[in-house]
Amino acid sequence: MNEQVMNNILRIDSSAHQGASVTREIGDEVVRRLVTRQQKASVVEVDLAEGMPHIDADWIGASFTPAGQRDSQQRARLAVSDDAIEALKQADAMVLTVPVYNFSVPSTLKAWIDHVCRAGVTFRYTDKGPEGLLRDRPVYLVMASGGVAFGSAVDFASGYLRQVLRFIGIEDVRLIGAERVAADADAARESALAQLDEWLPGLAGRAA
Repeated sequence: MNEQVMNNILRIDSSAHQGASVTREIGDEVVRRLVTRQQKASVVEVDLAEGMPHIDADWIGASFTPAGQRDSQQRARLAVSDDAIEALKQADAMVLTVPVYNFSVPSTLKAWIDHVCRAGVTFRYTDKGPEGLLRDRPVYLVMASGGVAFGSAVDFASGYLRQVLRFIGIEDVRLIGAERVAADADAARESALAQLDEWLPGLAGRAA
């Protein structure tokens, strides 16, 4: 595994639980290990539980208007999207924590995806098909499910997220999955941390 310098880490949490959350707990450990390796790394945190506006007809109209022709209202309508994309561009690594809700991802995360997937900005269409415009970087995809096994026929979340990230140019996705939490939460956490050990071996032990 060819590691790179990770000065800027973008963390995005999407669980509706802002307290007791398996994905947030494991996300804390991922960030701790990344910062241990890169002492001067800065971490930008985005908590989608605080809300993310959905796109609408005005957003679509503004997005497909050439940048130089947008009026002040259109620029304002795209401000959330512009900020989300800029944070993504600046990140050397990303920690994305995602619970599985009803076989898929939280609606606020879907809203964030709609904001960052913009034609001509993060992807473009070519004669050979769509091409991602963002540079590749590691994404530590922390997921938890109540009963879904990742990679199974009813896992519509992890494959979707891999495709979305690939669509905008990010191929290096490192899944850390705590599956079937409802059956045995402790075992699910331990399994996820064992997967994390493969990507980021603990340098000073796990966080308490």
